[in-house]
Amino acid sequence: MIEHFVSELVAWILHLGYPGIFFLMTIESSFIPFPSEAVLVPAGYLAYQGEMNIPFILLSAILGSLAGAFINYFIALYLGRRFILRYGKYFFISETTLSKLDDFFQNHGHISTFTGRLIPGIRQLISLPAGIARMNKIEFTLYTALGAGIWSLILILLGYFIGKEQEILHRYLKEITFATLLIVSLLLICYYRVQKRKK
Repeated sequence: MIEHFVSELVAWILHLGYPGIFFLMTIESSFIPFPSEAVLVPAGYLAYQGEMNIPFILLSAILGSLAGAFINYFIALYLGRRFILRYGKYFFISETTLSKLDDFFQNHGHISTFTGRLIPGIRQLISLPAGIARMNKIEFTLYTALGAGIWSLILILLGYFIGKEQEILHRYLKEITFATLLIVSLLLICYYRVQKRKK
């Protein structure tokens, strides 16, 4: 029932073209859980059929991801921070903890935002601590777009090359997700070692 609803919704939005992709990716990147593969894989397959264009799909996906990310960012910035300052002590979150979060994102916000956009289940949530920590908006935009762009391109190309073969698609998606997590882990290890040497 849910799968049928999602497929119908995606078919309707994709019928709207690139604005539909932008809208769905805004939802996917905000606080409403929605699978990006349900949008971009079919869009990639439509590109294979000549009905859509990969660069425009990618641009729509990145802009939608940025829009959704900034929804979370500003909610966390204006509501989340105020809530923590007022009620954080009841959840064992002090102003000192908040100050440490600010310092962390000041120094490591770029790598956290970039890698966070590549991790399933984290990509939507990484905007919240970034907003609470008042991460530089230009850096937030740049690294969100970079991470979202890489993941979006992977899904679009999957749809383009094997979008019709659902069994193969699911297998490759799992393998790519695992490979992405492995690359992210190695990237974080390298980053940690570089930062340690600087100290």
